[in-house]
Amino acid sequence: MENNELINSIDEGHTWLLTGPNGGGKAKKLEQFAETFSAASIAAKKAKPGNAVSVVSLEVAAKLIKEERDEDEGDYVESGKDIGRTAGAFIAEVLPELQRDSFTKVNKHGKAVHGLVSESQFSKMQDFPEVKLCGIGYLLNRGIKYLSTGEIRRTLLCRALLSGCRMLILSDPFAGLDTASRKILFDFFSDIAAKHGEGVPHILLSLERYVEVPDAVDHVIAYEHGIESFCGTRTDYEAYLSKKNESTRLQREQARKDFIKELMSLENESGQKLYAGRTMFGLEPQTLIEMNNVNVGWDDKKVLKNLTWKLESGEHTLLRGPNGSGKTTLLELITGDNMQVFANDVSLFGRRRGTGETIWQLKAKMGIVSYRLHIEYRMVGGTDLEAVILSGFHDSIGLYEQRSPVEQIAAKKWLHLAGFAGREHESFSSLSYGEQRAILIIRAAVKCPPLLILDEPCHGLDEENRIKILALLETIAATGTTTLLHVTHDPTEFLDCEHHVVQLQPGKDPMYQLQTR
Repeated sequence: MENNELINSIDEGHTWLLTGPNGGGKAKKLEQFAETFSAASIAAKKAKPGNAVSVVSLEVAAKLIKEERDEDEGDYVESGKDIGRTAGAFIAEVLPELQRDSFTKVNKHGKAVHGLVSESQFSKMQDFPEVKLCGIGYLLNRGIKYLSTGEIRRTLLCRALLSGCRMLILSDPFAGLDTASRKILFDFFSDIAAKHGEGVPHILLSLERYVEVPDAVDHVIAYEHGIESFCGTRTDYEAYLSKKNESTRLQREQARKDFIKELMSLENESGQKLYAGRTMFGLEPQTLIEMNNVNVGWDDKKVLKNLTWKLESGEHTLLRGPNGSGKTTLLELITGDNMQVFANDVSLFGRRRGTGETIWQLKAKMGIVSYRLHIEYRMVGGTDLEAVILSGFHDSIGLYEQRSPVEQIAAKKWLHLAGFAGREHESFSSLSYGEQRAILIIRAAVKCPPLLILDEPCHGLDEENRIKILALLETIAATGTTTLLHVTHDPTEFLDCEHHVVQLQPGKDPMYQLQTR
């Protein structure tokens, strides 16, 4: 579909979704459309230059945070803390009548920067319908750099609405948000889309994954491999997608079965022990994690309170809870990154922490995928993919051992299964963010550890890679070598094999709930 046709359809009242995987052509289409829409709006005198289109995305949010951190002057103020621009001051930048009364400061570069909004402004802004709609009234005087991902996204939305823009492009607005933030944004979209033609901006929604699509969306454009693969009604697209997904599912199921046979034969034929802590492709019966009456907190704030939980081998478990509920703290007790583990009754693989075991003895039985690991690996990004995978056998960041031929064969099989066949000598840094995360998941799984910890493993992945990774995790579970402990906010990422749930619930007593699915 040509950009002018898309503009006409939107003007007629249709709400469009633009979807497709990373690198499929979606981003380029969005950029071209924004330019065309801006030019057409300015030519028709329906918008002023620079105010026709507003984009709300993870990239825009990240750029905003970087700007605030670059401008931080904590080293130059007496308190040692510079909150920078507040959410309210940031929004006031598009409201000239509020800017006049804003409290401003001059930074170290001589540039005027908005700071706190005045008390009268704060009260006035809280009553704005747009502020209420986005649910940000409580944070107007909080520094932008201290906002959560969901709060920044909602602040950007509010500013865009108040700016008077004619088109609002929402790029993956639900990515990385907890359930509460997802609902706020979902309701926001539905409310705005329903007011088409009533002085509110048109909306174009862009998603990498076709999930949680608001009812207001009635047309879809999909891009794959640089070309438009579908353009039509939402109903027709869902039929097209269902047929495509069934074909993909059958292909992956056969690939999973073949892969398990190959892994089994590889160790049998080589005589080399590749997979730690189990009998041949069968988990040894074992209590992997045991916590009794665990309490963790700081400054009189309890993050975990009286937590008692046991994880047995084969009990694939989902760990969930809202932002700030203690999920990361719980994982850190297991991985050894939180020293309060030694003040609690915590046992791993049948041995209580603090009784002489080394962290390397524990890591030998664990595979871990997390944001922190991703950051560490990006610092050694020149490493080739084979080396990244092989480092999983040795629990290192980078590879410092000789490449065993058997390990190399295993690495190639895993790369092939995850869609990276023939790419073992490409550098890690050359991959997209989503591809890097996929490689790190393979790295964690390659030694088939008794416990595989997955902290938001699909965050940053497009729909195609996400489906591959979820299928890969199901395959890992099906081998019988590994027990999964999986953290995710996204209900569509729950695995069929995960029959156990640890639900953290901050502010309640007890602060957790154990469930079965």
